[in-house]
Amino acid sequence: MNKINIIRPIYIFSWHLLVVSFVLIISCNGQNKATSPEENIIESKVISIDSLSKESQPANQTLGPLYIQDIEPDPALQISRFVRRIFQDKEGNLWLGTNGDGVVRHNGSSLDYFSINEGFGGVAVRGIVEDKMGNVWFGTEAGLTKYDGEAFTNLTVKDGLINNDVWSIYLDSKNIIWIGTLQGITRFDGERFTPFYIPETKPDYSRGVTSAKIIHSIMEDSKGKMWFGTNGGAYVYDGKSLTNISEKDGLPSDAVNDILEDKHGNIWFATHHKGISRYDGKSFTNFMEKGIIEGNEVWSLFEDKSGNIWFPAENYGVYRFDGESFTNFNKKDGLATNAIQCIFEDKEGQIWLGGWMGLFRYDGKSVFSVTKNGPWDN
Repeated sequence: MNKINIIRPIYIFSWHLLVVSFVLIISCNGQNKATSPEENIIESKVISIDSLSKESQPANQTLGPLYIQDIEPDPALQISRFVRRIFQDKEGNLWLGTNGDGVVRHNGSSLDYFSINEGFGGVAVRGIVEDKMGNVWFGTEAGLTKYDGEAFTNLTVKDGLINNDVWSIYLDSKNIIWIGTLQGITRFDGERFTPFYIPETKPDYSRGVTSAKIIHSIMEDSKGKMWFGTNGGAYVYDGKSLTNISEKDGLPSDAVNDILEDKHGNIWFATHHKGISRYDGKSFTNFMEKGIIEGNEVWSLFEDKSGNIWFPAENYGVYRFDGESFTNFNKKDGLATNAIQCIFEDKEGQIWLGGWMGLFRYDGKSVFSVTKNGPWDN
């Protein structure tokens, strides 16, 4: 590891289809495979990892070929063609960040669409957080947007943001907002922006939108250390210095999409080319390389209240890890899409999934589409 010392009701707009097409190109970042139906069917399986400590794993532990999409929700009823972020605020509102329709809010009884015409900053939402005062913050392709419950305030490079093309945001334990952009990181204390140095990495052109400074994810662990996902692996900031964790240290791929600390203190990495990996502070367990799971592209990680780890794998549905085995959810379970990008658990314990074809919900038995008409609860 290398250390680097440093001192309203539903609104539908006639132009939104054009915006969706453009934003899917600039911000799906490699998710274009979702539009190509596959020809075979995959069955869900529970895959045990009891023998993970052994060097060799059964070579035939595979989930088989990809599956077709023949249970698609009606496009006219989809909340959006692509839901990429899900968040619930303190008031219970469910916010859905889209890839072309701005942000959608479900307040328990109705849907409200907010985009440029309503004063919202952009059309593609890549991050949502809420501060201690109840303000909800959104990272978009056009900067940072704050919602105070009544109006939107948009902050851009004119206000000190290092770059308008935001790809990740995080609110730390000190109420500082970290904004990861196409051109690096900025910290915002509520009054001013301060740049934060991360070394340049090699752009990954296989991902579509890329740069030497793009920050894909930001996370604070239980010890107060900040973690950053980049094209050059993960960087860890302990308040004084940066430590780089890369393929040289056992990370399966340097292209890190997301980072999560579980309740046991393990650090999970979602990578773009070689699945997921778990780091216990000493060594890595790379589940895809061991034949436990399939799916190269993993976009996000989420831990529910019971300690289950959820993540989507491009073209292989969604996985849930209960500490002992992985359960795969796919077409057989009602999941119509092969491109989920985010997973979230609300205050009622409902599991939501967002991605290509809109919004989905898991009711404990199966996955089904949630449209403008619902259903929103069991």
